[in-house]
Amino acid sequence: MREEDAHYDIAVIGGGLAGTCAAIAAARLGRRVALVNNRPVLGGNASSEIRVWVCGATAHGVHRWARETGIMGELYTENQYRNPEGNPYYWDQVVLDAVRAEPNIDLYLNTDVREAHATGPDDAREIHSCTGWMMGSERRITFHAQQFLDCTGDGLLGHLTGAHHRIGREAQAEFGEPWAPEEADGALLGSTILFHTKDTGRPVKFVPPAYARDLATTPILRNRVLRTGDNGCDYWWIEWGGELDTVHDNERIRDELQAVIMGIWDHIKNSGQFPDAENLTLEWVGSLPGKREYRRFLGDHVLTQQDILEQRQFTDRVAFGGWSVDLHPAQGMYADEPGARQRYADGIFHIPLRSLYSANVTNLLFAGRNISATHIAFGATRVMATCATLGEAAGTAAALCTTENLTPRELATKHPDLVRRTLLRQDASVIGLADDDPDNLARTARVTASSHQNRLAAEPAPATPGEPHPLTRDLALLLPVDPALDTVDLLVHGAPGQTRELTVELWSTGRPENAVPTDRLLTTTVTVPADGPHWVTARLDHHPDTPHNAVLIVRACPDTALVLLPERTDGVLALRSKAEGDAAVDHDIPEEDGQLVLEWQARGLRRHTFAFRATPDTAAFLPQRAVGGYQRPYKGPQMWSSAPLPDPDRAEQWLLLDWDEQQQLTETRVVFDDDVDEYLNNLHRHRTPFEIMPELVRDYRIQSREPDGTWHTLLTVTGNRRRHRVHHLEGPDGGPVRTDALRLVVDATHGARHAHVIAFKAYGA
Repeated sequence: MREEDAHYDIAVIGGGLAGTCAAIAAARLGRRVALVNNRPVLGGNASSEIRVWVCGATAHGVHRWARETGIMGELYTENQYRNPEGNPYYWDQVVLDAVRAEPNIDLYLNTDVREAHATGPDDAREIHSCTGWMMGSERRITFHAQQFLDCTGDGLLGHLTGAHHRIGREAQAEFGEPWAPEEADGALLGSTILFHTKDTGRPVKFVPPAYARDLATTPILRNRVLRTGDNGCDYWWIEWGGELDTVHDNERIRDELQAVIMGIWDHIKNSGQFPDAENLTLEWVGSLPGKREYRRFLGDHVLTQQDILEQRQFTDRVAFGGWSVDLHPAQGMYADEPGARQRYADGIFHIPLRSLYSANVTNLLFAGRNISATHIAFGATRVMATCATLGEAAGTAAALCTTENLTPRELATKHPDLVRRTLLRQDASVIGLADDDPDNLARTARVTASSHQNRLAAEPAPATPGEPHPLTRDLALLLPVDPALDTVDLLVHGAPGQTRELTVELWSTGRPENAVPTDRLLTTTVTVPADGPHWVTARLDHHPDTPHNAVLIVRACPDTALVLLPERTDGVLALRSKAEGDAAVDHDIPEEDGQLVLEWQARGLRRHTFAFRATPDTAAFLPQRAVGGYQRPYKGPQMWSSAPLPDPDRAEQWLLLDWDEQQQLTETRVVFDDDVDEYLNNLHRHRTPFEIMPELVRDYRIQSREPDGTWHTLLTVTGNRRRHRVHHLEGPDGGPVRTDALRLVVDATHGARHAHVIAFKAYGA
């Protein structure tokens, strides 16, 4: 056995997606980081050991423009390129490669932290070290650091160091949460084990083990649905342990879950009710329960149900989520009630930094399912893509604390601008925060471009004539209004031989980050001649004080139809109202009444647009949108979009930063459009057909202007597949680039008909 001491700036304990993203974020900010994980692979519940798919703010496509950016976004898009089939082992390598790419990270796998050393009074403790045992190597390693991050999920490090925490459900009166029980209790969300099957092409028998549960002795056959085609997370409801201690009773929970899986498979194979299962065999069954809930730490802010559903903004917000408040019965698969109940906000919700550090341990941050939240709010924050964004935020905060010699509390309460600007600089998952970084010299430049999209329209063409989409339900278009919306022409198929009157309404979205109609602004009627199709005009004369998104609703009308075009229009969404029989969410989970976001859907309409023409010209895509903007759709698309490209392989469009005086530049950062409205997943469901988003810029150059007015190419990139690119700039003498203008030249996209740039930044010496 070997005793070792290891010294770092930051120690991250737990190698799930929260810990992985925390370590990468801190390392990219120049800190030396230990990433310590007690399993042989990274990814936690997302790893090939457990195989839970990575869900986040998009909520299976419920929320629009909500996919995570930053490090989680990199993992999503890299996996989509390398692993479009959703192989869980390939996903492991995507995550591992992201860590291995950071020279400032030392990775300790198979290392179980079991001890910690902390001192100080109960209200102001400080961690000095923690010690782990590396299984198989007989190494006992003590990690010393300035800042520690507990990303273990179960909150073991925080528990060992005396961090205040809770287990179970709070009473309703404590935070005024309608969904909380009247009295506090220890009920938890249970754990799950998943399984996968495959078709062998020939009959395969199954002899159940002696421990297989007889489903006839359980409520499962009465209350749950078994299907032969289901795999993996389709069986999320194989859940148990919510009435137990999900940590100390982990082995008992595992045995019960595996017994039920064998019982389910025995029923499918041997009951005679599933003849299509004859050729199926079990390919994989998990050995580790995927835990949902245990300790939740107490920070300076406890996130609540109201914070989630009212989409409360915080001055120190550092991440966002969008999953529903998703709560399960403590009895799990043995409950007679549905396996879950869900309540969505009308858009994404925000999470403050004050929920990511301990209220009583001065150098402890946390990220993942153990953050400072009530049991109710935790139901929305616990999904892994959200946990990953919290990891990036906590890792960023830890790095800033070590650099600036601050505690996390001092950083959150006295220097929120520092956190915000750093997160925006690295394109992290924040919404509604504009770049006001004084170090970004692009904000002082004049911004011009070779062209910009100034017309908001989608019209049929010979190659894309479109098809009628009947107005058997209300249909809608979300449009950016910048600066006004005077008229909208719609292409409508009229009723055979009859004139019809269409009711057209304009609605606001309420919050700038939302994409559903909340407040009606005006109503008008449009006469549609018989037959057609005909272009008809809705006069709106809408002139808001500030740019915003608006929803144009066309009410249902018998025997009429809009024309649906099979193409994307920048900044525009096609929506349809929910009708009886529609499923707005997966898994047949009951929905709560009054959820506006679920009343408007995109199923069957993604990357499609109803034919329309709007006046006046739009300013939503001016080149200035790429400087000092929000880097996410917010009140509008928030990007520069060029005029239409005759050939995406020969774009030849440029964006120019021009200063009155010469600048000394050392770095440029570019954020391209990777279509955050497109839902991605790391495993086998809900996958886009694109390995690389068509909107992403493929080939580009960065150029500086010489004193004689000629352009010097500083760098050329081909085959780009990243949203966020960071480039060091170096002059001929090895020092900064001295110039009065910097130009980004887009040479090609991955297929989109416009060149898109979300942010173009420049930094000096």
